[in-house]
Amino acid sequence: MPRAKKPAFEHLPPRLLKQVTQAVDILRNGGVVAYPTDTVYGLGSDIYEHEAVRRVFNIKGRPLSLPLPVLIADIKEVDLLADEISPFARALMERFWPGGLTIILRKSAALESLVLAGSHKIGIRLPDHAVPRILVSELGRPIVGTSANLHDRETTLTAGEVRSQLGNNVDLIIDAGKCRGGTESTIVDTTVEPPGILRRGIISEKAIMDLYVK
Repeated sequence: MPRAKKPAFEHLPPRLLKQVTQAVDILRNGGVVAYPTDTVYGLGSDIYEHEAVRRVFNIKGRPLSLPLPVLIADIKEVDLLADEISPFARALMERFWPGGLTIILRKSAALESLVLAGSHKIGIRLPDHAVPRILVSELGRPIVGTSANLHDRETTLTAGEVRSQLGNNVDLIIDAGKCRGGTESTIVDTTVEPPGILRRGIISEKAIMDLYVK
């Protein structure tokens, strides 16, 4: 898959630009926003804002014991969040990022965030959508990348669907139309042998395991 160019503010339509600019300000001030991705709508905050991350858990009704995935804007950011990245994990990044694959890695020893839920692992994804990547890039920090729906409820593909489930609990819902993917990202744990598929999603298990060499 060819590497997508880094998205920029000036490439957005005016109406969307206004929403994204507002969303960045909200994130900088410890808020929570819902945003479109290449798979489904996401719900996020700055991963280092403790109370904002706690709000994400509360808004979803998600147990604090379940870690939250993280979105980045550039593949280079992985090394700031994770240690002991295997050749298989690197191969997955090169093949499927940006795209619908969340990769579980061992967290960096220096990383502290409520998104981890006490785990020594972290789930990271580089989405193939301009909006979340611009949010991360402009914020200068990764954001929470969980789906914008109530825990154990159907995922959302439009701003209206997000609003119907989460109501006014989110500081801003960016309306950029329907998400083109329609299915959540696949989650693969690369910290175990053999690698484990934790959630079947938009990328097939076969496509992932075809890259695995024992």
